[in-house]
Amino acid sequence: MMTFKLFKGLAFVALIAGTITGGPSVAAPGDVENGEKIYMKRCVWCHGEEGEGDGPAGDLLVPPPRDFTGGLYKIITTPFDEDFPNDADLFRMISDGMPGTDMPGWKDILKDEQDRWDLVAYIKAFAELEEEPGVSVDYGTQVATSEASIAKGKELFHEGDRCSECHGQDGKGDGIKKLKGDNGERTWPRNLTKPWTFRGSNDPKDIFTRVSTGIPGTQMPSFANPKSKVKLSVEDRWNVANYVQSLAKTDKVVAAENTVVKANRIEGDVPSDPNDPAWDTAELTTFMMVPQIFEKERVFTYSNDTITLSAFYNETELAMMLEWDDRTRSIPGDPDIDKIADKVPFEDMISVQLPVTIPEGTQKPYFINGDTNNPVNLLTWRSGTSETPQSVSAANATGSENIEERDAANIGLVASSAYKDGTWRVVMKRPLSTSNAESDLQLVEGRFIPIAFANWDGSNSETGTKHTRTTWYWLLLKPADSAKPYILALIVAGIIFGGLVWWAKSAAKDQEV
Repeated sequence: MMTFKLFKGLAFVALIAGTITGGPSVAAPGDVENGEKIYMKRCVWCHGEEGEGDGPAGDLLVPPPRDFTGGLYKIITTPFDEDFPNDADLFRMISDGMPGTDMPGWKDILKDEQDRWDLVAYIKAFAELEEEPGVSVDYGTQVATSEASIAKGKELFHEGDRCSECHGQDGKGDGIKKLKGDNGERTWPRNLTKPWTFRGSNDPKDIFTRVSTGIPGTQMPSFANPKSKVKLSVEDRWNVANYVQSLAKTDKVVAAENTVVKANRIEGDVPSDPNDPAWDTAELTTFMMVPQIFEKERVFTYSNDTITLSAFYNETELAMMLEWDDRTRSIPGDPDIDKIADKVPFEDMISVQLPVTIPEGTQKPYFINGDTNNPVNLLTWRSGTSETPQSVSAANATGSENIEERDAANIGLVASSAYKDGTWRVVMKRPLSTSNAESDLQLVEGRFIPIAFANWDGSNSETGTKHTRTTWYWLLLKPADSAKPYILALIVAGIIFGGLVWWAKSAAKDQEV
């Protein structure tokens, strides 16, 4: 019998759910027998021996592995009235994988293209598919992206809430419609500002294809269907594709080399309001968040994957802005939230984790709530309920089983928030120094201070240990510009000049002698 450890190790192996455009134009004949050998070695763990998506790792994956027996796929290039994909669709999916899922690209492992074509042949056999449709979406003449095309696409996107009903006003997937897949599972509209989550890339041609075919098995319709009241012409679908591509974030994205939240020193009060224009001048740092799967009550169906930070400080206080996309403003007890939430909604939450003492070496506390020898401060904001306002709390922890609640007011911790168009902005403030140096981190200018974050999407049933989080990064209170370097340079220059004068005078005396 296969062990859980092995299952866990295979949890991020193959998930086959569809494919995207751009694969080889001509399919190569596949060898079903060889395809079966590859499948049993590479794919069976997620998709199961009979291709029903019930492999031993299948329950751990979101979205779940594709059931091949129906022959239906979400990401295809065939017209909306064709039920099945082209072989090239499957080939590209196997080769490149599917971003935002656990389905990896296999072209670096199955380097021989023929192996991948053989796998296509075997996968098709599960649904007894023989001939491929052999037709693709009518792409017409591509409309190049331009200001005019993007403006037209935006108009069509919002016209009659054609797309914004589900994707929201800014494309962040914060529409107020509860969506379900054909199997009854809860689905969420794509956040179009995060192209790295697109199953089929955010290339305009791929977006055009999705708009044209829809996504079978979901509530994403085809806008090429002539019977649809919201149908679009080929030209208009290109305009919408150009607009959707233009929504991609450019300033709040993860940069691997940027691991430091930089707090700039300012004179006067630090900003308390999330909408204070001062935040527009702050330095931004964005981190990737991952699901908490290391301790019991894990989460696999997480929804938030990034957080953006900025900070200011003055001689007494630090203010941090925490910003993240969230499709819903989770206020338990609000009828609108109860209606669209997945199961029972909880409060949205964000937590900042800091060590009680700045480490002198490389050893940092365990990244989930610290450890016995390395306690941490936990500063947490909650969105509130229909009966209670938003709140902020503080705690100290030496592990998840040992968390001690504290009085946030005594520490001087305060927070304020704003939610708009699918984005939370929360400002937390605390003093640089507190009266309890044994229990509170004392913030020091110019030191690299470990910092980590955790986030809960209440409408996605995230609570307790079910959340997303980061590992340790750094917080730096940047020293203000100082005149010291210039003074030192002048002193050094003066010493050198004096030495040269002395040397010149000595040389002149020697010549006189």
